[in-house]
Amino acid sequence: MNYFNFYNSPLGEMLMESDGERLLGLWFEGEKYFNNDFIDKSKDKDLSIFQETKEWLDSYFNGDVPNFTPKLAMDNSEFRKEVWKILLSIPYGETMTYGEIAKIIAKKRGLLRMSAQAVGGAVGHNPISIIIPCHRVIGAGGNLTGYAGGLDKKVWLLEHEGLDVSYFSFPK
Repeated sequence: MNYFNFYNSPLGEMLMESDGERLLGLWFEGEKYFNNDFIDKSKDKDLSIFQETKEWLDSYFNGDVPNFTPKLAMDNSEFRKEVWKILLSIPYGETMTYGEIAKIIAKKRGLLRMSAQAVGGAVGHNPISIIIPCHRVIGAGGNLTGYAGGLDKKVWLLEHEGLDVSYFSFPK
């Protein structure tokens, strides 16, 4: 059985999903790629993993760099897990491009190149917003492309982490 709980963030309500021990998902309400049908098959419960996640989020939204990570479930393809692990390595207040991530994966796999678009697909389908910091990934040349939670939230999160977003270019 899976469980869910809610967190009220400065950016709106967030939904957490767990298998009882690990965090499976953390989404903003209305986030792209989020299918809330699981709520009908889940139970609302205040589990310790939800308490840990709320503590992490409270710390983050209070402007601190959380010094722990809740137990995360990254049950997906090897490629997506590889991308999400790289996202976890991007320091607070810093960014990385899709192309940079693609180069890391290509090098690790012994390939000449890797598709930045494939990386973008994996980043976009990250089920654990903020904690797996997909908001820190930007396009080539500082282009602020895509964020499943909405570009306004991506900008807010980057500014919250101390980045000057005026250096980035916005999609037209």
